[in-house]
Amino acid sequence: MIYDIAIIGAGASGLMAASRLQDKKVCIIDKNNTVGAKIKVSGGAKCNITNRYLSSDYYLGNKKFIDEVLQKFDNKKLLSFLNKNGLHPKIDEKIVKGTYFCKSSDEPISMFKKLIQKTKQYLNCEVLDVEYHNDKFQIETTHGMIESKELIVASGGLSYSSLGATDIGFKIAKKFGHTINKLDPALVGFTVQKPEFWFKELSGLSIDARITVANKTLEGKMLFTHKGCSGPVILSTSLYWKKGNISVDFAPYKESYLPKRFKQAIKNMDIDIHNYQMAPAGNFGYTKAEVTKGGVETSELTKNMESKYQKSLYFIGEVVDITGELGGYNFQWAFSSAYCVYN
Repeated sequence: MIYDIAIIGAGASGLMAASRLQDKKVCIIDKNNTVGAKIKVSGGAKCNITNRYLSSDYYLGNKKFIDEVLQKFDNKKLLSFLNKNGLHPKIDEKIVKGTYFCKSSDEPISMFKKLIQKTKQYLNCEVLDVEYHNDKFQIETTHGMIESKELIVASGGLSYSSLGATDIGFKIAKKFGHTINKLDPALVGFTVQKPEFWFKELSGLSIDARITVANKTLEGKMLFTHKGCSGPVILSTSLYWKKGNISVDFAPYKESYLPKRFKQAIKNMDIDIHNYQMAPAGNFGYTKAEVTKGGVETSELTKNMESKYQKSLYFIGEVVDITGELGGYNFQWAFSSAYCVYN
């Protein structure tokens, strides 16, 4: 059988694409033994699915490209789609302002399973290579050769290797002439240099913080760890940090409460708690990162996410060089970019 469309990746973007193509012969290929493996662990297993506050300001990447994609399928359209299919996410701002969560990450997975019932699923199936001959894609997999007239690459990034993350999407893009912008772990904690070794004494402590990095100001909880620091505000900071200093305000609000452990740790240190300058040593790496920043260069894609170099080849979701802050932004991007194919 030659499929109309093959989709590599059964994460958020791949499932969204498949759910909209049920009138065609579609197959979805994934290395995991079930669909939605990364959705399953997201948002503390409650799936932080989108955010009330949505614009390109919350993303790293080509702002014009992001705005065009989000305009086609924004948070309101996503929520309407979810509601129509029996999901009613609610805002929970304990972690990040404006974030919508499902009751459980099983909810969107179950929804998509119903929506893609007509889709042939090749699970526990790894893509090894892709060729294009005689107007069709030949996809070499561990289950044998799969052929399709069109191909959607929704394989994600390098984060969560335990959930089957591979670099196959980037390899395919390179093979067809695309530029892959520098890949790095993102939404990840920082390791620290010697001046910040005092952070390790506070391991497990969480405080409010305001951080300035690369002309961005971010607010949220900062968590001290035995390796350095993490927590929501640090994760979003990691998206924008390349190297050099960041500025930390440990008491950003009038009502800010500084725990005794924190006061004790800085008692004999001459630091400005409202403008503490630090240069992270690095980050915790892909095994701890929630997403991968970098990826397929957007100027080489059409507004429909199609390759400008190879007809009928599409790249969506995390494999593209667009990455959002913590708070549902990356799921929104996954769904929005999938919607743009054929729209």
